[in-house]
Amino acid sequence: MKYSPTIKQITPWAFGAALLIAWEIAVTRAQIPSYVLPTPSQIWAVLRTEYLTLLHSTWITLQITLMAFLAAVTTGVGLAIIFSRFKLIETVLYPYVVILQVTPVIAIAPLILIWVGFDNVNLALILIGWIVAFFPMLTNSVAGMKAIDPDMQDLFTLYRARSLQRLIQLELPAAFPNMLTGAKISGGLALIGAVVAEFVAGSGSSTGLAWRIIEAGNRLDIAAMFAALFLLSVLGITIFHLLSLLEWAALRKWHPSFTSSEPPRSANKPSE
Repeated sequence: MKYSPTIKQITPWAFGAALLIAWEIAVTRAQIPSYVLPTPSQIWAVLRTEYLTLLHSTWITLQITLMAFLAAVTTGVGLAIIFSRFKLIETVLYPYVVILQVTPVIAIAPLILIWVGFDNVNLALILIGWIVAFFPMLTNSVAGMKAIDPDMQDLFTLYRARSLQRLIQLELPAAFPNMLTGAKISGGLALIGAVVAEFVAGSGSSTGLAWRIIEAGNRLDIAAMFAALFLLSVLGITIFHLLSLLEWAALRKWHPSFTSSEPPRSANKPSE
């Protein structure tokens, strides 16, 4: 059965609304205390009454996330370029990059906080977010630069292209789709890293959304916890969709993933 585009767009929202209504009715009828599970209306009330505080915390978390993400993109692409130029450096450093990635960030976060100092908590949060977001950016960039068509490489060699010309005109454009894929992954991971770092910091010196969740949990204000969690989800979804929009805008006219290799069927021609 085929569904119209309008129905496809409405269905997820309708399903979500039905879940919220069922949640409201079930919690109300079961008389579950709000300190165990609040109703959606109670969560909405917190969003309305404490929106200034929550928006301020959202802005702080967003700033940390964006700085960690930009650092991950810059260092990931930069190191990928170095790896593509100097295989010895890749051989030496890549195992340590993997070690950094597989080590649980929550285990090394306290060390980073101590080394950076609690007077510079935001810097520590950015570093922790960068650690989490860095690896996908690097691996996707390296994969893109290694997947270049050998014939194109030979063509640039035939024309005696300089190293900088080869990088700007061939390698970076060819690896760009992979870089965008890595950026979509790193964007969400930067947010996760920022939240984990705030949890580890456990200090009011960082007043992002994670700290609001800790603070609300200490007061058993579960509705406030859900409100902060909702804003974190909105933040993550927004980052993902903005990066997806960037990917679509950059690749839609030429990349196979956004263009059809077959011409559209004629409306008068029956399908075979």
